Amino acid sequence: MESEYFDKKKTIELRKKHIGPSCKVFFSHDPIKIVRAKGQYMYDEKGEQYLDCVNNVAHVGHSHPDVVKAGTRQMGLLNTNSRFLHDNLVRYAQRLQATLPDRLSVCYFVNSGSEANDLALRLAWQYTGHKDVITLDHAYHGHLSSLIDISPYKFHQLSNTEPKRSIHVAPSPDVYRGKYRADHPDPAKAYADEVEEIIHQAHEKGGKIAAFIAESLQSCGGQVIPPVGYFQKVAEHVRRAGGVFIADEVQVGFGRIGSHFWAFQLHGEDFVPDIVTMGKPIGNGHPMSCVVTTREVAEAFMSSGMEYFNTFGGNPVSCAIGLAVLDVMEKEDLQGNALRVGRHLTKLLERQKENHPLVGDVRGHGLFVGVELVRDRVKLTPATAEAQEVIYK
Repeated sequence: MESEYFDKKKTIELRKKHIGPSCKVFFSHDPIKIVRAKGQYMYDEKGEQYLDCVNNVAHVGHSHPDVVKAGTRQMGLLNTNSRFLHDNLVRYAQRLQATLPDRLSVCYFVNSGSEANDLALRLAWQYTGHKDVITLDHAYHGHLSSLIDISPYKFHQLSNTEPKRSIHVAPSPDVYRGKYRADHPDPAKAYADEVEEIIHQAHEKGGKIAAFIAESLQSCGGQVIPPVGYFQKVAEHVRRAGGVFIADEVQVGFGRIGSHFWAFQLHGEDFVPDIVTMGKPIGNGHPMSCVVTTREVAEAFMSSGMEYFNTFGGNPVSCAIGLAVLDVMEKEDLQGNALRVGRHLTKLLERQKENHPLVGDVRGHGLFVGVELVRDRVKLTPATAEAQEVIYK
């Protein structure tokens, strides 16, 4: 019987022929061809089982039967756009809002983290009437043109590329290898003062601050955990300048940190962003995302006179899947699991640090954990080649 799968060589050949060359694959020297997945495991065309430590969207496990059932059932009933009334949209918005502070009460549903962050910028620009945006060094917020502009992680890869005049890059609040480290008496204030200085410099050049945007815990930037109090102080400076605070929770939200549902909550109940963006895990791999903001910001956006419409954002199937993901998280106590397993993982990694000088730092919350490899623990020389070898192993 002929196999239902192409030979791997043919898959590679067809990919090279028809897929954009800048779309890379994992493990380029010998790519893995995955044909199915369940729970935390993935399987190649030969039936080889892999523990999936790469995907950050399969939040409740690959092919979770409850999520598959919810999507399939709704797909068999109705899928249309949000201009028609449908209970799934308002049910999901209500459930999502219940996880957030009361002030964050208005939802806009979109299809990806990139779309969410792009819309967050539009909300900020309209609400404030300003244009300048402050972002963190090494940040990544998405692949749209507006987001490459605020993603040093990307634009630093381009030769001779400087940020636009309206984009300002603040130092990453990295207390391990950054400008102000763990031995500093108040690294939160020191890093926030850098943001205040950027605001002053922008004003001197005629700029006006629309927003400060940051992942609540920097992911692509190196699993950086900001010192507690940093966001409160930054928010004070930014709001005093007439701007808003955007918390990007696309990678770090939705219970991943274990102790809280949202990573910005690590900074205490008194800290509430003006806009929160989310994506990736909320649909367990299904393309859906959301922007949640205050009533004031939403009304200012409406006052522009331009209707906001997104064909697939908040469609009945996406919302059914989103509701199922929340149900599974609650039923299986996955936030508690992230806390318990994360602590166990961190303990095991700390033991590796004791045994191997190559391990410079272990940091994170819940199942958002990073290991920094260094060739010298004093000089903090990055062990780039060694890190790459560990990834491939």
